[in-house]
Amino acid sequence: MSRVWEIPVHDSTRVRDARVAAEAASAAAGLGQERTAAAALVATELATNLLKHAEEGRMVLNLVDGPAAGAPSVQLCSLDQGPGIADVGTALRDGFSTAEGSLGAGLGSCRRLANAFHLHSVPGRGTVTTARVDPEAAHTGASAGEVPVGGITVALDQAEHSGDAWGWARSGPLLTLLLADGLGHGAKAAHASTAAVEELHAGAHLPPVEILRRLHTALRRTRGVAAVVAQVDTERRELRFAGVGNAGARLRTGDTWTSLISHPGIVGAYFPARVPLRKMPWHADSLLVVHSDGLPSRWSPPDDPGLLARDPSVVAATILRDASSPARPVRDDTSVAVLAPDRRTSSHDSRP
Repeated sequence: MSRVWEIPVHDSTRVRDARVAAEAASAAAGLGQERTAAAALVATELATNLLKHAEEGRMVLNLVDGPAAGAPSVQLCSLDQGPGIADVGTALRDGFSTAEGSLGAGLGSCRRLANAFHLHSVPGRGTVTTARVDPEAAHTGASAGEVPVGGITVALDQAEHSGDAWGWARSGPLLTLLLADGLGHGAKAAHASTAAVEELHAGAHLPPVEILRRLHTALRRTRGVAAVVAQVDTERRELRFAGVGNAGARLRTGDTWTSLISHPGIVGAYFPARVPLRKMPWHADSLLVVHSDGLPSRWSPPDDPGLLARDPSVVAATILRDASSPARPVRDDTSVAVLAPDRRTSSHDSRP
């Protein structure tokens, strides 16, 4: 899932670029004509809103694991640090649009067309919107469902491929999140991280340390990766965490954030003799953030209760916007993923 489309939106020509990127992402995901058209419309409206209301921002499109097993979805994110939305309820009304040059569909229609749509806006601090467009089978209800994990990935210098990748899988009561950071940058790093995510789906029944060992064997012919594995046992309400290499994680329980440390090494090259496993209680309000070293090591976790109650995709995108380097284009591949399996939602979110 390392393919990235990132479009800085600072003039009207970039709105078209966002639409073209949505069509390209839909083709890569194997979406049909109807869902491709939906993704293109959502991209056009989000980019137009960026230009009109925030003056500038960026669109980031990723292929992500959706509710349909084995079928990637297209995720469209818009991020800005503009004035924010004063009346979110009105802005989300179907057909409402104040943006000159938009298609008149507005955010409400974007929410209706997407399989999942989430928005967080703070006056004076900006807006983050995520929309997920699934394949036809998921859209018609065969695999519909809210995804308990969300994330975002960007690439060094707005390259086509990021060396980072993340994915998730279920096996009975186990819900497992993996984030992998391929060594270096470019296609070879992307190959290693993508191979790690693909291997997760075959080993999701295993405990975290065994998943890492399985990845080490599978990735020996690649550059190798730094990887973290977080697994929630929904029956025991327990989080299990293990990591190898320079990738980080922070767990929020109540009002407290705790750093989870990975062990030195490289999955696929230099695997440590012993990998520590941490076990912690998993509460209804728990939230886990995992990230590659594209984020500064001392990034500050969000303290906005309104944000932390949003969908994981919005939390991840907001952390990327606020905690990553202000340099544009970014100077490193960066990936952030959030696990919050209580399927939190609000009046600003919609489910399929």
